[in-house]
Amino acid sequence: MLDLWYSEKLSEGAKFSMLVDEHIYSEETPFQKIDFFNTKTFGKFFTLDGLIMLTEKDEFIYHEMITAVPMAVNPNIKKVLIIGGGDGGTAREILRYNTIEKVDMVEIDERVVRLCQKYLPSTACKLDNDDRLKLYFEDGLAFVRDAKEGSYDLILVDSTDPIGPGEGLFTHEFYKNCYRVLSEDGILINQHESPYYDEYRREMKRSHSKIKNNFPIAKVYQFHMPTYASGHWLFGFASKKYDPVADLKADEWNCFGIKTKYYNTDLHIGAFALPNYVKEELESV
Repeated sequence: MLDLWYSEKLSEGAKFSMLVDEHIYSEETPFQKIDFFNTKTFGKFFTLDGLIMLTEKDEFIYHEMITAVPMAVNPNIKKVLIIGGGDGGTAREILRYNTIEKVDMVEIDERVVRLCQKYLPSTACKLDNDDRLKLYFEDGLAFVRDAKEGSYDLILVDSTDPIGPGEGLFTHEFYKNCYRVLSEDGILINQHESPYYDEYRREMKRSHSKIKNNFPIAKVYQFHMPTYASGHWLFGFASKKYDPVADLKADEWNCFGIKTKYYNTDLHIGAFALPNYVKEELESV
């Protein structure tokens, strides 16, 4: 019997590997290479250009933390913009809130969406059966640049790493336009990389620097993602007026009655309590 291992390089001296039962599908689009695999340990997972995007076993952690944190700070969010998120997990989670009126989701590569609908229906289940959601297959940077001022209460940047199609979503221009299209009590959440390995840490600092230059409140929070590099991953929280801890509306969020496996309002506070080495890196930018 021949064991097939999928390995993702994390740094020059480290990699993460999974034993694969089957390489389900592969496709090269004009934007990136998409692959789907099946494993006993993590269920199905998919990669873009060789980087793990999600696995069925732990995707709930990422998708709860990108959506529940802003909803617990401003439970009155009505209009949401998702940039990226082609697997559908972020849309699935935000649409669990009945108070959400509108979700625009902008994904540059339609094939990611269509293939996730076929191979990962557990995350893509809301992409074609909720009237509040509208899909746009275009460049997120251009979409935000052309959007009207104050159009959204929440922007969720569910992007890949800042290479290839996701590169424009880590620029000063992009964050400046995000600020413009957010309402006065709007919140931006962005995929903020990892503080651990050198390459990821460098992108974390670059992103934080640009967000700090555009938003009066710019904080970072952490979560534990077993299949991401180092397992220690970050989101950025930026707002025109809300502090993510001081303005936490714990009782109001709990009244939503959303059943979660990772997030809770006690953890919310702890997620913003960062290790010293991470705080020092962020403060140095």
